[in-house]
Amino acid sequence: MAKEKIPSTQAIRQLKSNKVEFKPYFYKYVEHGGTKESAKQLNLNEHRVVKTLVFEDNNKKPLIVLMNGDFEVSSKQLARVVGSKKVELANPQKAQKYTGYKVGGTSPFGLRTKMKIYAQKDIFEFDSIVINGGQRGFLVEIKTDDVKKVLNPEIVDVAIESNK
Repeated sequence: MAKEKIPSTQAIRQLKSNKVEFKPYFYKYVEHGGTKESAKQLNLNEHRVVKTLVFEDNNKKPLIVLMNGDFEVSSKQLARVVGSKKVELANPQKAQKYTGYKVGGTSPFGLRTKMKIYAQKDIFEFDSIVINGGQRGFLVEIKTDDVKKVLNPEIVDVAIESNK
């Protein structure tokens, strides 16, 4: 397999400008495959593959949640944490408008719109995580300390077992 060229996404530009080392991973993107599919193709622990989810609070203000691939977000717990009556996933069009990324290629780095970022505490149990690099079929492995340094997320506990 030919060595793939690292795409010049906003996420990669932000990582490079912050001098963050990363290891690129390429996989064949599958519609609605999610972290289960990428983890399977790359032979990774799905708990270490982190998804970037775009939510809106009851004022339609966007926010990001970083969640372990094999868990889901409890919208009730998240609403409590953010001090909102309710939160819900942004639809794909709004998510793309807020982030600048297509759904399936959303990275928390290099976002188009400045948003508060919340990160599930469990992702920091690892020295490094694998997260989207800003393009479908492209993930990057980075140190969790760098995630904290670059994104300055609020660390939360809003995970529930995935029923997939």
